[in-house]
Amino acid sequence: MFLSVFDVFKIGIGPSSSHTMGPMVAANRFLDELATGQWPRPATAQVAALAVSLHGSLAFTGIGHGTGRAVILGLSGYTPASIDPDDIEAVIARVERLGRVEPPGHPSYRFRPAVDLVYDKQHVMPGHPNGLQIAAYDADGGLLLRRSYYSIGGGFVLEESELAALKHKTPRDTVPVPYPFETAAQMLGMAKSSGLSIAEMKRSNELARQSEAELDAGLDRIWQAMSNCIDRGMSQEGQLPGGLKVRRRAKAIRLQLEAERSRNAVNPLTANDWLALYAMAVNEENAGGGKVVTAPTNGAAGVIPSVLRYYRDFATDWTEEGTRTFLLTAAAVGGIIKHNASISGAEVGCQGEVGSASAMAAAGLCAVMGGTPEQVENAAEIALEHHLGMTCDPVGGLVQIPCIERNAFGAVKAVTAASLAMKGDGVHSVALDACVETMRQTGRDMNERYKETSLGGLAVNVVEC
Repeated sequence: MFLSVFDVFKIGIGPSSSHTMGPMVAANRFLDELATGQWPRPATAQVAALAVSLHGSLAFTGIGHGTGRAVILGLSGYTPASIDPDDIEAVIARVERLGRVEPPGHPSYRFRPAVDLVYDKQHVMPGHPNGLQIAAYDADGGLLLRRSYYSIGGGFVLEESELAALKHKTPRDTVPVPYPFETAAQMLGMAKSSGLSIAEMKRSNELARQSEAELDAGLDRIWQAMSNCIDRGMSQEGQLPGGLKVRRRAKAIRLQLEAERSRNAVNPLTANDWLALYAMAVNEENAGGGKVVTAPTNGAAGVIPSVLRYYRDFATDWTEEGTRTFLLTAAAVGGIIKHNASISGAEVGCQGEVGSASAMAAAGLCAVMGGTPEQVENAAEIALEHHLGMTCDPVGGLVQIPCIERNAFGAVKAVTAASLAMKGDGVHSVALDACVETMRQTGRDMNERYKETSLGGLAVNVVEC
């Protein structure tokens, strides 16, 4: 099993990796297939119109998560990494006005969002709670091509055959890697036999597919995007979109903390406050549709950047190489969780999003603090264990309440977990693999109302203003 660090950490836009980035990716995949012409059709058939239906969680919380907007952007040829958030409103307004999409390299296709984009809450697709179908028609309304896609979390999108291969753990890697661990137990065994750290093994795996210069440049680009997101989030004011009238708080908190610092005020909670601030800044940006990095999802995008920024600002031994070690270690743990359970809130609840992010951040921090592979695994387990059973019940279907503050607490738990693990010898009662399997089972047993449908929990007990 190999999941690249650049699959775990992807630059995109908010507010959701599964509900925003994923549908945009699916739309791009459909356009790519149309462009190749490698699909069964009459020789003279010409695509004239497109239609999309959203199912499951995408239908129930798609409006609040910007799913329809993402589909419009994707069918217009934009990708999560390429779209400028400042251009989004103009692109969507043009499509709604013209009733057409005009992706580069394609003819103009009829697409009327009010008619051709359906939020189907009656039919759940069989493969995953986040399903969508995209269809192409000729000028007479005849169906030419229909494809089903599943947005499985973290911006990952699979067609039905790919999803089946994933569920049966069918090997899909074409390039062998030197350390192909699929579980934490295998990871620790390979670390022991090789004498390498988790980050060093992960680096070796990445180098099977790219040069060292490309890897380091990519890691630095990911961290820069995370850091930029924190900075922008700490500078913005006003209300977040969506109707809940949630105020951005990060800038006001930053100003308070800076004032304390200028007065040399002694506050034992200051470090914790900065940690929480960084996480909230990222998730306010995410909720506002800004540029974020899936870490491993958008809903949990603030945890890893905040812990990494905390390490940079408060550690005395911070280095750029330490930042790379952090990201590589976190990605290794994230890959194990995704492979053996899920990082999708629609599949296992928020334990799979903020819980996974907290485990990854704890592992990364423990690694840069000098932890052994056993201590790193222990740190990840501690953090994940104390998120087990966490539901995903966003108020109004928006990634705001409780998501923004939840990232702050996930970051605090990650730092605590790393600190506890560093004070031990790596020997502990519950293995990370057992904790991951528990999360999978808990997610399977969890009522669908608590898995990103906004049909239970806070979503139905908080009065929307």
